[in-house]
Amino acid sequence: MATDLREFLALPYGELEELNLAAKAQRKARVPAETVQAERLKYLAGESRIKAVTVLFSDLEGRLHMLDYDKKFLLRSYDNLTFDGSSIRGFTAQRESDLRLFLDWSAFYWAPSDVFGAGKVLVFADVIDKDGSPFAADIRGALKQLSNDYYAREGFTLNAANEIEGFLFQGLDAERRYHETGKFEYVNTGGYYYSLPGDPLRTFIDTVAEVQRAMGFQNEKDHPEVAPSQFEINYGYGEVVAAADQIQLYKLICRQVATRLGMTASFLPKPVVGVNGSGMHTNVSVSRGDENLFWDPNGEERVSTFAWQFIDRILTAGNDLCLAFNASVNSYRRLDPHFEAPNQIKASAVDRGSMIRIPIGNERSARVEVRSVAPDANPYLALLGVFKTGLEGAISEIGNLRQAERYLPDNIYTAIEGFRASEWMSAMLGDDVKARYADLKQASADRCPRLLGTFVKPQEVQYHHEVYNQFLWNLF
Repeated sequence: MATDLREFLALPYGELEELNLAAKAQRKARVPAETVQAERLKYLAGESRIKAVTVLFSDLEGRLHMLDYDKKFLLRSYDNLTFDGSSIRGFTAQRESDLRLFLDWSAFYWAPSDVFGAGKVLVFADVIDKDGSPFAADIRGALKQLSNDYYAREGFTLNAANEIEGFLFQGLDAERRYHETGKFEYVNTGGYYYSLPGDPLRTFIDTVAEVQRAMGFQNEKDHPEVAPSQFEINYGYGEVVAAADQIQLYKLICRQVATRLGMTASFLPKPVVGVNGSGMHTNVSVSRGDENLFWDPNGEERVSTFAWQFIDRILTAGNDLCLAFNASVNSYRRLDPHFEAPNQIKASAVDRGSMIRIPIGNERSARVEVRSVAPDANPYLALLGVFKTGLEGAISEIGNLRQAERYLPDNIYTAIEGFRASEWMSAMLGDDVKARYADLKQASADRCPRLLGTFVKPQEVQYHHEVYNQFLWNLF
């Protein structure tokens, strides 16, 4: 259908960046929700070139869902956006299916029209139960509540930035077709930091980086990673919920750009055996006002006692958290010590096999890096696990946090068992949500060969939550 008969919103990248950075500043300053809502509704009503609002939410596994609402309808009904929760795996049973989306107007994005389509804007939403209370299986809502509670009670801001690695493969839908082809094809074999200007990997990275800038990501650096056809595009710190939202947008942007180039962006942790896998190294800190509470120039590794206690709690709960951080069968291929895998339950400033690393920092950048998080994890659950545990978990009796006395599970079945038995995960999620999550992971695991073996099995990819579709699921 011709679109030149109507003028839809299509803003230059520079103007998009200005709008998104202004919205980001409002979010960082915690401008009251009612103020932001009134401003956004006024904008939508007055901007005739917008045809639809894309509303984003995530399910229990971290799969991103998007609904386009006609702008005129949304302006009338933004406080009553209902949907069928029984259609979302892990949400509700058919008999109790009605759920509602509550728009988080602070999480509002203007997106490039050449990537997302003209005439659209994006906004994240929390999921509300039919009685008006936060829906228990909406982990974004739980993370937001944790962040708000600590800010109100302690003046804490929970900060995060994620280094998300991925692979770029030849052809469209390479993951969905893996059960037919049995292989992934590289677009580049240059390796770490190496990519010629204009080659497919560099073109992809450059394009994604431009889209991110336009959407207010505030990029830091980008480069090919160690493995062939692997990439990493880094961006700045943010408050924890905004950081988790950016993970979802990052993967969405990468997939969309790759598709436009006739390729596939994959966030499987270990899609190819024999080369480094992909991680989502999670850098975190806690601040109060302008003070970084993890910094201590006289502390061990120049971080504070508060930071070491945070580390201790995460290491203590390492096995409890493993399934939240490594959510797929394929994740456990990545936890291979021959490829810098962070499977040792210890902390180190230098050893990249440690679950936690303490990077070199200063008063502004002192932080803790949780290295054992895979890129296919639910980002809201992973960050909830890091901060809830780091601030409230049990302190262990580990004599030396730098010495590995325990290791993370090397298969998903052990991780599921540990997760199901964990009292800490029950306290964090509630027994019902914890059981739903474990059941989802069990169902996927049971569709795969129990032993990982020496090559990636089609089922590891076919039943992976980010590749999931109903047709493939029903082929079992």
